Amino acid sequence: MGRILEQLGLWIESIILAIGYPGITLVMLAENLFPPIPSELVMPFAGFLVGRGEMNLFLAIGAGTLGSVLGAIVLYYIGMLAGEPLVRPFFRNYGRFFLLSEQDLDKALHAFTTHGDVIVLGGRVVPIIRSLISLPAGMNRMPMGRFLLFTTIGSTIWTSLLTIGGVILGANWEFVIEIVDQYQKLVLVVLAIIAVVFVVQRLRGLRGMAFSRSE
Repeated sequence: MGRILEQLGLWIESIILAIGYPGITLVMLAENLFPPIPSELVMPFAGFLVGRGEMNLFLAIGAGTLGSVLGAIVLYYIGMLAGEPLVRPFFRNYGRFFLLSEQDLDKALHAFTTHGDVIVLGGRVVPIIRSLISLPAGMNRMPMGRFLLFTTIGSTIWTSLLTIGGVILGANWEFVIEIVDQYQKLVLVVLAIIAVVFVVQRLRGLRGMAFSRSE
């Protein structure tokens, strides 16, 4: 995995050095569509170049944010056009094998309807789900204006943090990857705990239903 990241890093650096700000936008767009390309390899390097006087801080952040937003728009429309027609039949036919039902999908979509702004904004600064959050937004047909507003705000925060980190660390900009990696591990732990709690509660509910039927 380390070898792959190293190769990705060299590829990203060569694109940014070759075409500058459009390169940042292009790679951040690709990062949203192909999560194996990590943003923590893109913006900290841009921040390193800012620190050396080869780039402007605000233009670098703007280029990164633009790429993130463009990628989010693509995923939004994928979610809108192909989301529910594919997801709902899956929940209906196979959800029980994952302790899920159509009602769970409806609840999730309802939560997105009532709290979509917060979900999109917060999701943009959380590794792993920051790209995928666009899919349920499109699936739920969140108004494009609101989607763009909160996506832009969240993406600006994320790209700013990574870029400024690169400026501060200078030649050691790659250390940002380790910081984000620790943050990502914490997110995984929290998601795992939430998943365990969900499964336990669902199993208890099924057991209670079975007990009631036996009576």
